[in-house]
Amino acid sequence: MLLPSILLVTQEAGLISLETLTLFFITTLIVVLSPGPAALAAAAEGASSGFKKSILVVFGIASANVVYFILSATGIAALIIASHTLFTVIKWIGIAYLLYLGFSAIFSSSGPLSISPTGRQPSKWYKRFLKGFVIEISNPKALLYFSALLPQFIDISNPVIPQLAVLCVITIFLDISCYCLYGYLGFKSMNRGVKPFLAKIINRSAGCMLILAGFKMASVQQ
Repeated sequence: MLLPSILLVTQEAGLISLETLTLFFITTLIVVLSPGPAALAAAAEGASSGFKKSILVVFGIASANVVYFILSATGIAALIIASHTLFTVIKWIGIAYLLYLGFSAIFSSSGPLSISPTGRQPSKWYKRFLKGFVIEISNPKALLYFSALLPQFIDISNPVIPQLAVLCVITIFLDISCYCLYGYLGFKSMNRGVKPFLAKIINRSAGCMLILAGFKMASVQQ
């Protein structure tokens, strides 16, 4: 009920046109649903720790995007994009973390993204939250999205902050919905129990996907 109410108020205030909101919704939905490090992290957490605990990873991802909206609102995101040094630092932090997760999943039976066939893996809640937050906040593609694509949906003839607030609510709604879906699918895929050899294959496949994502991230340019 909250999202429709916000959209209704937005329309009545004339801040953003329905056509722009629809285009933003579809574009962001496609971006969020596209498989990537965040989606893989949510699915793997659901498989290894259960759907409820995967929600903590999802909240971490969503919180990182709230930070991006704040950066966009203050113009800092554009400054980061303009600074080759800052952009490079953020990018390589993300690459290093993805490689760490990938190699841990491949070589360790208790890695941060490893899937255990024998039971749930214990971990403190904030570690799951930080996992999602770090993966998303250090993703240069997310930074490019918020600094280059997001401004295309802003009408500079109207107050910018209220528009960003509305777009933020839509984005967080899509983040939570889509990544929770990934977490649930991961949970359901492992819910009936998995033989040790199959769990090892899944672990190594997930690790290879994360390493591949890290290499793709390394190719992102300003």
